[in-house]
Amino acid sequence: MAVEQPPAQVQEPTRAGEQTRIHNIGYRNYDGPRLGRAYARRSLYSQSLRGAYGLGRSVKSKVLPMLLFVVMCVPAAIMVAVAVATKANALPLDYTRYAVVMQAVIGLYVASQAPQSVSRDLRFKTVPLYFSRPVETGDYVRAKYAALASAMFVLTAAPLVVLYVGALLAKLDFSDQTKGFAQGLVSVALLSLLFAGIGLVISAVTPRRGFGIAAVIAVMTISYGAVSTVQAIAETQSGTDAIPWLGLFSPITLIDGVQTAFLGASSSFPGGEGPTSAQGVVYLVVVLGLIAGCYGLLMRRYRKAGL
Repeated sequence: MAVEQPPAQVQEPTRAGEQTRIHNIGYRNYDGPRLGRAYARRSLYSQSLRGAYGLGRSVKSKVLPMLLFVVMCVPAAIMVAVAVATKANALPLDYTRYAVVMQAVIGLYVASQAPQSVSRDLRFKTVPLYFSRPVETGDYVRAKYAALASAMFVLTAAPLVVLYVGALLAKLDFSDQTKGFAQGLVSVALLSLLFAGIGLVISAVTPRRGFGIAAVIAVMTISYGAVSTVQAIAETQSGTDAIPWLGLFSPITLIDGVQTAFLGASSSFPGGEGPTSAQGVVYLVVVLGLIAGCYGLLMRRYRKAGL
């Protein structure tokens, strides 16, 4: 902390015989603890995670993320109430299917919060200020990526928790429900990483938040609509062999294919025929490649943005 002392004046002769004044305003060097890059990275992560739900910001900033969180959880609560009231033998919807059914809400959340996380730093040119401290490009990218992925995991895992607790209250089979719950958590964790990466890459292209929101919505919505339409056409034309391969071109169908192949989920593809185990390997490689590619593109983008 700077401590101000009465200024001291020192006079020194110049070459021309004139006198100049040097004012010592009494600032002392910082001699406190230096917490380093790890602390700065954790602080940036926690700040970005809180900002994804409007915490620490204005009331207006809290409305949309909190509303979307409630919208994600309300259907799960209704399903639980129905299962308890009717003494059903199973939940109306599998854990792995919930995120696929609610993908429109998830896409809207990504579109609203990814630009908020990175576009404003670019617009107000605060990125070089981050890098003037002991924070490097990788620290910034990892903190932002991890924060948005964590926020999305909270959004998608919370309704699964509601379903799981409700299933136990309805006295459904414990082992079956625990297995399904674990599979659902794996699925939404992979979904969170993929959607967060795509949203951040698109948002980091432009400093205009509105453009970022529109671009993310377009990518998520148009890709899913196009893939679903072409898959439906393929089914009517007896081209069922092409249906699993078409799912490689949309983020949500990629997750659907992975969980169908490896997590025992039911497929939402036309005809209910998901990818085989061999095709599932391709799905998994594509998903992991997209996540790694998004991280690499963000690193490249912020090497330039930090100059």
